[in-house]
Amino acid sequence: MLGTVSAGVGVVGWRPGIWLGVGLLVVAVLATWILHLAGWGKPPIPRGLDQRGFSARDLTARAGHANCVGCRLAGRSVRGAEAS
Repeated sequence: MLGTVSAGVGVVGWRPGIWLGVGLLVVAVLATWILHLAGWGKPPIPRGLDQRGFSARDLTARAGHANCVGCRLAGRSVRGAEAS
């Protein structure tokens, strides 16, 4: 949110805000991706009751999630048929 607000302020008048906003957005995307790969991002599939809480870590993240672009970019290439 801070990245988009800063970039918007940069477009309106404060020129360094554009680069600050873009930098914050890149950092946010990388942090989200790292957290997902560490198991703190939930897989894009329906989850059981034990995996629905915010403090529940996804223990299958190391093997990769089926049809997950983030996991494929990291080299964790589990396909839909292999995940079953």
